[in-house]
Amino acid sequence: MTQVTGKVIAGLIGFMAFGPAGLLFGLVLGHAFDRGLWRALQLSGPEAAHIMRAQFFETTFTLLGFVAKADGRVSEAEVAQTEALFVQLRLNAAQRRSAIEHFKKGSAPGFDPASTVAKFNDCLGPRRQAQHTLMAFLVGIALADGTFSETERGALYRLAELLSLPRREVDQLISMVNAQAQFQQRSNQQSSAGGGYRPRNAETELNTAYAALGLSADASGAEIKRRYRKLMSENHPDKLIAEGVPDELLRVATERAQEITAAYEVIQQARGSK
Repeated sequence: MTQVTGKVIAGLIGFMAFGPAGLLFGLVLGHAFDRGLWRALQLSGPEAAHIMRAQFFETTFTLLGFVAKADGRVSEAEVAQTEALFVQLRLNAAQRRSAIEHFKKGSAPGFDPASTVAKFNDCLGPRRQAQHTLMAFLVGIALADGTFSETERGALYRLAELLSLPRREVDQLISMVNAQAQFQQRSNQQSSAGGGYRPRNAETELNTAYAALGLSADASGAEIKRRYRKLMSENHPDKLIAEGVPDELLRVATERAQEITAAYEVIQQARGSK
């Protein structure tokens, strides 16, 4: 009933005002209204969270395939990264099959991501943190094989444009995700060494820490603290859930908070020692 209300009202008004031509125009206008109204009602009801999270899941794995194939082939490292993601997300058999299907769809020759991103935008709206979280996953797959080609960067720029994200934000995110991944490796090395791991080059690690927070080395203490608090707030589980990030992806997304904290501590230690 809801999906025909706009057509009926607009069609009648158009017919009474302009005759048969007005009827046609009114039906077209009413259809557009109904589509928007129906979507708004869907996303304001009790199923809103489920709809958003399902769309986030579908979009993430479809675009992971698209970015992985951007340089012409899906590398073994990218396959391994995706397989590791399945394990890390603890996907059940049905979720795993769904993720693989979406990945294959995105990595198919000639795949156009425009409709996928359009559905994501239509469902989640302009949620900046949801967009950044999605892009962080995509940057991660691009960096999986240790190289970052111009075609991969171009694919990320195209997706950012479809999401209405400026390129400077993408460039900063690439730098941050790359640096945060290095801190994750550092944490893993510390664990395997029983806490005895020490960086070979403290200056390099400090520069990486600034990059992980998206800052330069000349940032003030107040700027560093504000940036750290902002990033921790953005990556808080409650915030991500509200942004439509599904529980499965939440496990990976919240690891960024640990990496951000590790980077912040390196900076604080370095500045405290001066």
